[in-house]
Amino acid sequence: MWQTGAASRPNLTDAQTRSMLLTKQSVNLEIRMSSLAKIIEPRWERRKDARPGELAAAALELFVEKGFSATRLDDVAKRAGVSKGTLYLYFDSKEDLFKAVVREGIVSRIAEAEERVRNYQGTTASMIRELVHDWWEQIGATRLGGITKLMMSEAGNFPELAKFYHDEVVVRGTALFATAIQRGISAGEFREVPLEFAPRIACAPVLMLMLWRNSFDLCDTHSMDAQAYLDAHTDMLLRALEVHPAAARAGARGKA
Repeated sequence: MWQTGAASRPNLTDAQTRSMLLTKQSVNLEIRMSSLAKIIEPRWERRKDARPGELAAAALELFVEKGFSATRLDDVAKRAGVSKGTLYLYFDSKEDLFKAVVREGIVSRIAEAEERVRNYQGTTASMIRELVHDWWEQIGATRLGGITKLMMSEAGNFPELAKFYHDEVVVRGTALFATAIQRGISAGEFREVPLEFAPRIACAPVLMLMLWRNSFDLCDTHSMDAQAYLDAHTDMLLRALEVHPAAARAGARGKA
């Protein structure tokens, strides 16, 4: 058994001392990376050397800081505290890593929102307010919000990635709002609007807020109040969509 007092401790070899130091460093790394990995809430199981979620979280940080083109896999491995060889155990390329970040961080949130829309029991107006605010809280207000700026600035140089992002994020996100608006129209809550454009108009101010937060907001001395901005946006959006009293009365007379 261990006894108190430095003189009673057994002598440690250099190898044992290094082992203890490495163990302490590993614990410190785990503490640092756990909070970073929560950004995208990885769904992978822990493996021997590093969780893919930790690598994806490190990649997200670098993609937002440097852009896709300037980010190197060496930098990602270093940020995650692993070797480049370990990174290749989980991801074949930088493109593969970027897609994992988007799928785990953004596409998974869209899938959850689609499920909520299908099963929502309240008014469509309440549902749209929740969709807008949830999108901001889960994506826009986090590091993930910087992916929108990255894609808009680098899409022309990486058309394959642009198509991936368009198909898995833009199309599904727009369809989500189209479904919500159509629900309101069918229920008589909203007036008839062109569904080709209305969902894009509904999403545009949120995208603008994400772009602003990751560009001009960095040098603006008066930071924009995101919640107040989103409240104003949803208020104007819902007023534009609501059925006007005169139209409602005319519709009622027509049915009579």
